[in-house]
Amino acid sequence: MAHGPRLPELGREMAAEFAGTLILILFGAGVVAQAVAGSGLGDPQSLGGHDAITWAWGIGVTLGVYVSARISGGHINPAVTLALAVFKGFPWRKVGPFWVAQTAGAFVAALIVRWNYSEVLAKFDPGHTLKSQGVFSTLPGNGTLPVGTWGAFRDQVIGTAILLFVVLALTDLRNSPPLANMTPFVIGLLVVAIGMAWGTDAGYAINPARDFGPRAAQFITGYGNAWRDQNGDFYFWVPIGGPLIGGIIGAGLYLLLIGRNIPEEDQGPGGGEPRPEYDVR
Repeated sequence: MAHGPRLPELGREMAAEFAGTLILILFGAGVVAQAVAGSGLGDPQSLGGHDAITWAWGIGVTLGVYVSARISGGHINPAVTLALAVFKGFPWRKVGPFWVAQTAGAFVAALIVRWNYSEVLAKFDPGHTLKSQGVFSTLPGNGTLPVGTWGAFRDQVIGTAILLFVVLALTDLRNSPPLANMTPFVIGLLVVAIGMAWGTDAGYAINPARDFGPRAAQFITGYGNAWRDQNGDFYFWVPIGGPLIGGIIGAGLYLLLIGRNIPEEDQGPGGGEPRPEYDVR
């Protein structure tokens, strides 16, 4: 079959990161809209609850990585891109473009969810207030519990450190990783586990694009206080700065504690090259 001309290499990778992150947010923001707004209106057809949210986010990560891995490495998270640039030789000249593509994908996906659920959100929260803000962006203590800005920042550092520590373990061929292209599936399970264990203090954004893109989308569609938390404080920077710092810490700890200590004679199948997912192209 004939195909038209392809984009340049960086353009192809940005398109893949855009698409992968878009898929992630379509499932992630979509399930929160259904669980919070749909269930809040008493719709018997809507499936809500914490378990549904964590599983849909994890599945969204799995599908987003599968969509984008062959072309871009399947980062779909600026914290992953930065950690790979710091420790794994990912080209620094691509970091900014990847961040733009990831954030744009999250932004467009959030607009689609906002549009599709517009009637339900308007009924559930006519003023587009804090009541439904968590559909798109995170809040300290999920908007209700006694967690402050710095507690949420701490949580984002720890949660993203866990993410990158395990992601590097899963993608290091010297360390018996999942085979048969199962790595994205296991990474999705990792995100489910983080959501179930680390979701209380800050909603487990663990991804700057996942939070900033939808936050910008909700701001331009009627949520005037999107940049602030329930206390009126500017909060949007927490799920950006915390994950970027946490990702570097987690990746560095993996290399310190595990990566540099794997005996060369005990390499896993395939030698020491990174897997296609999260590669350093």
